[in-house]
Amino acid sequence: MSTDFLKWLDEQQGRTYELHARHINPIFVKMLQTIGFDKQFVRGQGCYLYDAGGNRYLDMLTGWGVFALGRNHPKVRSVLEAVLSRELPNLVRMDCSLLAGLVAEKLTSRTAPHKGQSLTRVFFCNSGAESVEAAIKFARCFTAKQRILYCDHAFHGLTVGSLSLNGAGFFRERFGDLMPWTESVPFNDLAALERALARKDVAAFFVETVQGKSCDVACDGYLEEAQKLCRRAGALLVADEVQCGIGRTGRWFAYQHWPNVEPDIVCVAKALSGGYVPVGAVVTTPGIMDAVFNTMERCVIHSNTFGQNDLAMAAALATLTVMEEDGIVENAETLGTYAIRQLENITRDCPFAGEVRGKGLMFGIDFKRPENSLKLQAAWDALHALNFAIFGQMVIVPLMQEHRILAQVAGYHTEVIKFLPPLNITKQDLDWFLSAMQQVLQNTLRVPGAAWDTVMSLAKGASRAYLR
Repeated sequence: MSTDFLKWLDEQQGRTYELHARHINPIFVKMLQTIGFDKQFVRGQGCYLYDAGGNRYLDMLTGWGVFALGRNHPKVRSVLEAVLSRELPNLVRMDCSLLAGLVAEKLTSRTAPHKGQSLTRVFFCNSGAESVEAAIKFARCFTAKQRILYCDHAFHGLTVGSLSLNGAGFFRERFGDLMPWTESVPFNDLAALERALARKDVAAFFVETVQGKSCDVACDGYLEEAQKLCRRAGALLVADEVQCGIGRTGRWFAYQHWPNVEPDIVCVAKALSGGYVPVGAVVTTPGIMDAVFNTMERCVIHSNTFGQNDLAMAAALATLTVMEEDGIVENAETLGTYAIRQLENITRDCPFAGEVRGKGLMFGIDFKRPENSLKLQAAWDALHALNFAIFGQMVIVPLMQEHRILAQVAGYHTEVIKFLPPLNITKQDLDWFLSAMQQVLQNTLRVPGAAWDTVMSLAKGASRAYLR
């Protein structure tokens, strides 16, 4: 059966974009073809993707951070194969899962590593957005309040509840009224947060330690003071670590860069999956969990169909074990520091490059209008008159076309390019990326030039499409 299926699947190769254009999302296919990203990838291994011609690409996107251990990690796969071979009693529902208990034990050993810390309870779900939705409900239930605060430029997901906490209007527009009682505050602005908390009617303040759409990092002292302000106002501090957690920044969780910070709720997902099976989790305190599940009648008052399924739990358990055994978090800290410092050196010679920011192996570059060169200013202005925030394509397109490196602009209507390499990446592969970045940034200074011709063409095409 499996041999026949693989033979049939091989026979279907080459139909990917046709099928997606016909049945799934034709505009996405058009976008890929326009920027030349329709590479027909057929295999993924470790830090690399391979196209049908056998060409190797360095993956600096990792499925938006899902493939923290690279693609098809052999140790995680072997655990999944072993679990499948045992024919375990999966999702009985009127029973408890051993695998889920083991994952919760290992996960909370990282959220509450020291005696007296209280992040010891876990609710399992299937995605980051779902973990945020659960955190909203838990916070409102525990505090008996409704208002939710979030930061500008935040990204917490695209379901209705999580979208209501999205700091970018682009994602919110056209979808009607979202969840009420939500309000944004500027990131890293304690005075604004204090004002928003003043009425003491806030259930929770949601914050990304490192913002996914901008790579802005919480300032030293910000989370500690935010925690104090929240507790004084009777609000919960919710750390969205869906992207910046599970080793990404050189700590198990990004908030742990500041030892006095212990959120009331932590949302995790992405990397926890090992890149194999979707899994998310809400880690919180016994007090909050007991307030939600407070009677036998309410013992499943919040649940989901596939949470705690055996394959997801096995993938999470294997991922956490590999990260411990292989020193993945330490590698993220060491090579992340190296990559950010090298990028800072490289960008000094590029007037378009603003700030390099991030932590560990979650970093980005914010591009800006040059300050001193009239020629480069004129080129920037001409480009942005056609289409706002498209300069980043001048970097990611040649990274792919000339250097076979996959990356993406951090978000819509932004000039930030973000990089999320596998956490087990080597210095050799980072040097491949850094050398390519140096060449690409140098080419942006050649006006007129091939890079500008390409991005101008993209901008004109995007403008025409928008007008239609």
